Amino acid sequence: METKKKKIPERRCVGCGETKEKKALIRVVRTPEGEVVLDVTGKKSGRGAYICHSLSCFKKARKSKRFETNLSVEIPDEIYDKLEKELTESAI
Repeated sequence: METKKKKIPERRCVGCGETKEKKALIRVVRTPEGEVVLDVTGKKSGRGAYICHSLSCFKKARKSKRFETNLSVEIPDEIYDKLEKELTESAI
């Protein structure tokens, strides 16, 4: 009897466009209240967009406003700065 292989969830990075394992990406989420936060657990409720642990991917996504497109919300600069700071801290 053949054992069933467990399907590994994959998501696409909004920066580079590469499809990777969900665990290898960071989730940026728009909560039901409209707040945009970094979701390290990947379990917060809301609309999510995924990004690599790479600063270059983040800068590319920010420049082309891919977070706004994916999350359907206007993101202020201070939120971007906070996300960038958290991303650089988590990369260390």
